[in-house]
Amino acid sequence: MGRRPEKRAVLIAGPTASGKSALALDVARQQGGVIVNTDALQVYDVLQLLTARPSEIEMAGVPHRLYGAVHPSVRFSTGEWARAAAAAIEAEDRPLIFVGGTGLYFDVLTTGFADVPEVPAEALAAAAAEVEGLDREARGRLIAARDPVIAGRLKAPDPQRVIRALAVLNATGRSLASYQDEGQSGLLDGYGLERMVLNPDRELLRQRIARRFETMFASGAVEEVQALLALELDPSLPAMKAIGVPEIAAMLAGEIEEDIAIERAVIATRQYAKRQRTWFRNRMADWNWIVP
Repeated sequence: MGRRPEKRAVLIAGPTASGKSALALDVARQQGGVIVNTDALQVYDVLQLLTARPSEIEMAGVPHRLYGAVHPSVRFSTGEWARAAAAAIEAEDRPLIFVGGTGLYFDVLTTGFADVPEVPAEALAAAAAEVEGLDREARGRLIAARDPVIAGRLKAPDPQRVIRALAVLNATGRSLASYQDEGQSGLLDGYGLERMVLNPDRELLRQRIARRFETMFASGAVEEVQALLALELDPSLPAMKAIGVPEIAAMLAGEIEEDIAIERAVIATRQYAKRQRTWFRNRMADWNWIVP
């Protein structure tokens, strides 16, 4: 009997607007592969433009998984993404191309992620109610009092992370830290991996971010935000905090002018890209860094 071919996967990371999706399409067409979304916001429906999710035309002819598959009313956790990605991996014999800008998702693929039980919606709601209205310092005091171990691991007590930690504690009676400490293996354990980080020139990326958001704004981003706001969702949900949503929502409410909304969204996107670069440098230094 011949040796079974090694399963292979291509991992494409990079900051927003670096050209990841276009490269993934090229690779998928060359290899006859399947593209799997590795971005925390592109999983959500409604926000196709603002999350830079590939369009139907761009996705034509190449199978795409986990894009626009989740309603924005859902708090789609990293654990839920891991379960969905594991199902996509299990279902495919074709080459897999994982593309996105969420560093933690790439950790799930390569080094593993704590298998935290699914938290009931009521536990999340109760935790969100505890956190609502608290500033950064108050959130820090709250999580330090309730779960000092996980508090020591949070670089910043942002609402989403504090809500997640409290919800796990309330629902399971265990600290999130105890799950994180359990041994894990990456979802792609046993795969031959090609790992790359797109690293465009900083000034070029700044220009691309500005142009891209202006194009989004002119092509229907305002209508996307109007559709999202019509759902009357909890403002703390991840989809409601996607870059561009708060800025356009403020414009629609008459609080700021159009040019200010665009300027603020562009600045927020550049700051996000900077955080992404920092993560990649710290966690993916041994990947193949490519200047597009």
